[in-house]
Amino acid sequence: MNASLPRRAGLAAALLTAALGLGACAPAGAPTDAAPQTPSPGTSSAPGEETLDGELTIFAAASLSGAFDELAAAFEQAHPGVDVRPISYDGSSVLATQIIEGAAVDVFASADEKNMAKITDAGLATTTVPFATNVLQIAVPAGNPGDVQGLVDLADPTLTVVTCAAEVPCGNAAHTLLDAAGVTVTPASEEQNVTAVLAKVRSGEADAGLVYRTDVAAAASEVDGIDIDGADQATNVYPLTVLDGAANSPAATAFVDFVLSPDGRAVLADFGFGAP
Repeated sequence: MNASLPRRAGLAAALLTAALGLGACAPAGAPTDAAPQTPSPGTSSAPGEETLDGELTIFAAASLSGAFDELAAAFEQAHPGVDVRPISYDGSSVLATQIIEGAAVDVFASADEKNMAKITDAGLATTTVPFATNVLQIAVPAGNPGDVQGLVDLADPTLTVVTCAAEVPCGNAAHTLLDAAGVTVTPASEEQNVTAVLAKVRSGEADAGLVYRTDVAAAASEVDGIDIDGADQATNVYPLTVLDGAANSPAATAFVDFVLSPDGRAVLADFGFGAP
């Protein structure tokens, strides 16, 4: 059973706020009789630094919900002019389809490279960057009433097992691990995102489900996590991109830079994500 990972709530926000405060200080010895400089439109009081404003629309894989909510809050605190709209979380395949069908999005964070490739192949994004990794665990209700010990136990027909659908990154990873172990599972349901799988385990509707280790950690005492031998054989690499047609490209680019910064990576690490 894995203990829940510590949260560094507000860490990035505090660090960024401190950084902004330092940036606002005048250098020692600066002349005091100089006429105040009025920033021109589109720039901040720091020379060469663009003022960010407007709305920012982000689509992100369901497994990123906790981390990206914290990152978005920190980003808004550092850039008060930017309004990060409520982030759309779902399976990466669902989100990719919505973007291809015309959803107006500035930033897309996928839980795998396969679904991000759909976006680049459609000519909707040029540059993508990996920013995190994740692996699967077996999630069971607290106390493990089904006495699940490993993947092989999931083949027991008396157990109710749920997985993600095959086209969803967590489902693809689950199939990879089950095939490698030679285990055949007939799931009671195949969900469109990892959040739905976890919800069924948490509520006791399922005896076990295959989810990311970050989801088990986020659920804390509500579920137990069982490590999977060879889980790194199906490590998911999470890529991030600014859509070529982003309505707020400056803010989108700044958000991606923040996610990749030491502060952003610290938040991701606290939620259990590995480095790419």
